[in-house]
Amino acid sequence: QVQLVESGGGLVQAGGSLRLSCAGSGRRFSGYAMGWFRQAPGKDREFVSAIGWNGDSTYYAEFVKGRFTISRDNAKNTVYLQMNSLKPEDTAVYYCAARSGLTAQVMGELRYYDMHYRGQGTLVTVSS
Repeated sequence: QVQLVESGGGLVQAGGSLRLSCAGSGRRFSGYAMGWFRQAPGKDREFVSAIGWNGDSTYYAEFVKGRFTISRDNAKNTVYLQMNSLKPEDTAVYYCAARSGLTAQVMGELRYYDMHYRGQGTLVTVSS
C-alpha cells in the first residue's frame, strides 16, 4: 500500500517556526514531484509549495515566499517544509502530495485532487 504520512504539525505562537515532514512508503518517490497544500477553516484547499523530483527546482505560493522552504531527501523518501515567521493566517491542515512527470511549477498550477498520491494532513495552529 502506497502512503504519504505527514508529521510535525502543532501549536506555535506567531513568529515561531515548525518543520513538517512527509514520509512516503510503498514505493520510491524519487521520480515524483512532491509538494504541500493546505486548507484553512472555511476556505478552499490551496497550493503552498512544490519541489521537483531531484530537488533542483522549487516553487512557492506568493503568500509563503521568503518564509517557507521546501526540501527533500530521496534516500529517506521524505519531503520537508520548514515554516518560519508563522502568522495566524497560516493556521490550516497541511497536506502532502505527489505526482509523477511534473516540474515544481506545473505542480503549483494543479489542484490537490489532481495529485497521484495524497496524505491525510497535519494540523498547524498559529496563535496570535
